[in-house]
Amino acid sequence: MRSRGEPKRRAGATVIVAFLCAGSAAPAAPAGARPEPGAGQDRVTVRTDTGLVRGVRTARHRTFQGIPYAGPPEGAYRWAAPRPVAPWRGVRDATRPGPLCPQVPSPYAQVSSEEEDCLVLNVTAPARVRERAPVLVWIHGDGSVGGGSFFDARRLADRGLVVVTVNYRLGVFGGFAHPGLKGSGTFALQDQQAALRWVRRNAGVFGGDAGNVTVAGSSYGASAITGHLTSPGARGLFHRAALSSGEGMMDMPAGTMGPGVPGYPWFVWRPAREMEEISAEMTAPLGCAAPDPARTLRCLRALPVKKILKVPYIMNAFQAFGYGNATLPELPPNALRAGRFHRVPVLSGATRDEHRTFVGMQYDAVNKPFTEEDYRQALATAFGERAGRVRARYPLTEFPSPAIAWSAVVTDRMWARGTYAQHTALARRVPVYAYEFADRNAPMYLPLPGRFDFGAYHAGDTPYLFEEEAARRRFTAAQRWLSDVMTDHWAAFARTGTPNGPRLPVWRPYRNADARPYTQSLATDRIAPVDYAGEHALEFWRRFP
Repeated sequence: MRSRGEPKRRAGATVIVAFLCAGSAAPAAPAGARPEPGAGQDRVTVRTDTGLVRGVRTARHRTFQGIPYAGPPEGAYRWAAPRPVAPWRGVRDATRPGPLCPQVPSPYAQVSSEEEDCLVLNVTAPARVRERAPVLVWIHGDGSVGGGSFFDARRLADRGLVVVTVNYRLGVFGGFAHPGLKGSGTFALQDQQAALRWVRRNAGVFGGDAGNVTVAGSSYGASAITGHLTSPGARGLFHRAALSSGEGMMDMPAGTMGPGVPGYPWFVWRPAREMEEISAEMTAPLGCAAPDPARTLRCLRALPVKKILKVPYIMNAFQAFGYGNATLPELPPNALRAGRFHRVPVLSGATRDEHRTFVGMQYDAVNKPFTEEDYRQALATAFGERAGRVRARYPLTEFPSPAIAWSAVVTDRMWARGTYAQHTALARRVPVYAYEFADRNAPMYLPLPGRFDFGAYHAGDTPYLFEEEAARRRFTAAQRWLSDVMTDHWAAFARTGTPNGPRLPVWRPYRNADARPYTQSLATDRIAPVDYAGEHALEFWRRFP
């Protein structure tokens, strides 16, 4: 068995975990792409702080795509803090999405890019704004694939919001670390903060209120927001935070993300030294290693993107954030527990069946059944001599399949426990509105060949907020209703700091002093409080040694 500090063990686990995460919410096509102005559309021009941009206006919306918020992170600026945009003359076309940041296709997301000049954002606003509108900035998930243009925000704009979706550096380009390199392991976070600074400077020209900004995200994006809550550089850049299926206070028992994946104390946080070890191992095949770290860095910066992307798993190995630096001075869970975070209202939740995504993608949904023996072995790997206690609490007789049983174990032990811990830490100091997305018939949008009941799966709530056409075409009338209510709740939160509003279901704040802290269940047949701790056996896991 490898020692705790050896990079091979850590990098390999990161690769496997990241591969699964990357497939969990990757869109198949850029839902945000709009056609050139045609019937019912015309052009609209606004002046940003770096120049004029021309977008598209319809009867209901104004959209601007591919606006640069930072200079190209290429050459000597690869793995450096985002730099200012050079002002341009004339009018910049913003009617089409900008380039995606470098990424490689996955079996579930056939998109790719080698373009480093990719630090762009997209703005969707109501056609007319009578007063300054709340701004919602969306940080997409995954961390190795995707882009802001994949998220069509017209439904949120219909609720009176100005919505900004952001590209940021992914994979090795966002998480690379190196001895003496300023900002190691945090370039993705730095990009996101640069985008938030752009919003503070420019929201007004789109009708937005720079003094009322909500930062929102799902999965990896939500984890990034947990980092921003504790980051000195994010102070004052947002006034509310909405986190969906985040992993900010989640650990990872051995084997929970797949056979052979070791346990980690934190799912998304790594100390600076460990990020450097991962980086050194993953970039070794590129032939740049030298006794002088500065020489190694110069060599790596000079390589073509295409060559870097050819290293197997090099994009997937960097879905963690480094701490112990200027961007994240301390481990974010420690900062949250101690109250060292920005005081803003928080809307936060998870899905009821988080881990079914990951089990299904490895087993039943790809025609590789997870068996009773697999269940026994998985319990033994994760819990050792205590596995029998877990099996007694989650007997196979209570589940339709071993895969569903194992999904329930990990959903409760890892996802629900982490979510509950984060709500508890935050609610000591700020208003928290907790939820559980519970539509167990949510359409699965990944192209998987096998049959599997994904339930209310990881990131399954995102299409209920954005115009995800492939998913919404499959919505029932009840799901369209749920989507409308959820969008109204999120818009109300962005506007006022509470998800409550006229004709909306009552949503009380999460209070630690309550016997059952209020968590809103969001389902097609019921929007009402749920005993989140009881539903996920958190008392059992609290007493579990």
